[in-house]
Amino acid sequence: MKVDGELCDLSKPLDDDAVIEIVLRDDLDAVELIRHDAAHIMAQAVQELFPGTQVTIGPVIEHGFYYDFDPKQPFSTEDFPKIEKKMREIVKRNDKFVREVWDRDVAIKYFKDHGENYKAELIEDLPGDEEISVYRQGEWLDLCLGPHLPSTGKVGTAFKLTKLAGAYWRGDHNNPMLQRIYGVAFASEKE
Repeated sequence: MKVDGELCDLSKPLDDDAVIEIVLRDDLDAVELIRHDAAHIMAQAVQELFPGTQVTIGPVIEHGFYYDFDPKQPFSTEDFPKIEKKMREIVKRNDKFVREVWDRDVAIKYFKDHGENYKAELIEDLPGDEEISVYRQGEWLDLCLGPHLPSTGKVGTAFKLTKLAGAYWRGDHNNPMLQRIYGVAFASEKE
């Protein structure tokens, strides 16, 4: 939904009067949410298939999305079919996207304890008064501002992983080289 023109989770509490707009699946805003959620689902699939892979960032881009990973073993495009299959399984699980706000120190400790050093670094670099939000889908979670669709099942299966590239952490050649997986996602197969 949109609350006073801002895209929000359906679970967002409303404390005051507001102008509410329902966002339908075919709306451009909904397609952006589908792509955002497909990125999260891809990251979850990668971590389920390749334990020990660190997840960094994964924004929506025009026509799709990407996520940067630091895997223990390099990916290849031959991994795409099994990642897509795992993504479809995650969609079928229909896990709810649940937003949680965490204490900054708790979040840093959690991500460090779980081998997610890039996430811990991102949190450490945020302003001290920044709210730390995490989205959970089933047992998997990620640092994220949101918003999201109500559940993984709402994403559908109109997605495809398209290419693999290298990317330096934070765009700095002095930092580790990561692997970026690109994908596309749409509201329906016909798109």
